Amino acid sequence: MRKVSGATVAMILAIALYFTLFWGFDALRVLTSPTYGLEDVWRSQFVFGIGSHFQLGPMALLKLAAFFGTVKLAVAAFCAIHMVDRLRSLAGGKANTEILEGGFILVVAISIASAGPAIWSNNADLVREQVLQLLLAALGTALCMVERSYSRRVGVPDVAAAAVPQGASWFSPWR
Repeated sequence: MRKVSGATVAMILAIALYFTLFWGFDALRVLTSPTYGLEDVWRSQFVFGIGSHFQLGPMALLKLAAFFGTVKLAVAAFCAIHMVDRLRSLAGGKANTEILEGGFILVVAISIASAGPAIWSNNADLVREQVLQLLLAALGTALCMVERSYSRRVGVPDVAAAAVPQGASWFSPWR
């Protein structure tokens, strides 16, 4: 069972590195652009799709693009913090996966919001890109759950066994 845990940690780190690099660079590209990334037609189609669905004007489209860029930067920061926490746990201690799971929840929300306009416009390439990110976030969340359940089984003693003294009989009022 120890090898499964090592493979799980390696996969979680690989997924966190993916989102740190790709979403981090995408967020920096969006936030440093004067038009918040709207000049790149391929990567901003979901912003225009959501904007046309809600009938947003030009300023609202800029604000929406800035919002998505900020959320992507937050996800990249969460993943980077988790990777640093993992490296810290090598020296001693235990890594906390709750920050990473929060980042994965944001990835799922952004991917679903981005896949909607791609589906409405029948753009299979954009749908494929969003589904890939959605599946990576789902895989990362599932691996975090596997790791958490494994650490509970191995590291945490049974509470009922610790609270009941040796040789005590269980309370049964109907005997």
